[in-house]
Amino acid sequence: MTRSRARDRDVCGVTAAIAVIDGKWKTVLLWQLESGPRRPGELRRRLSGLTEKVLTQALREMEHDGLVHREVYDGLPLRTEYSLTPFGQDLADALAPLSDWGHRRLDALAGDRPAT
Repeated sequence: MTRSRARDRDVCGVTAAIAVIDGKWKTVLLWQLESGPRRPGELRRRLSGLTEKVLTQALREMEHDGLVHREVYDGLPLRTEYSLTPFGQDLADALAPLSDWGHRRLDALAGDRPAT
């Protein structure tokens, strides 16, 4: 899915929403930031396999889309923290039922029975 769909007013709302969270790491980053501000290094340590380059790119896109706020604190060394914006929190809240559905599905698959 292309990034341009995140701002295209002629697409389905679900398509526009998915364009904003498209990618391997964005939903996990939203989940990590729900509990409070995090520094980039902390996010990398918590998410095995996430490179600094990919983390930076994902956070920049999320900031551009209004999901996260980047705060840089003066001092040596400079300290940067990312947190969810109210719009990002709204998205996290909207994804909660989808997350619940996913967990129910995984539980059903583990028990080899149909999801209800």
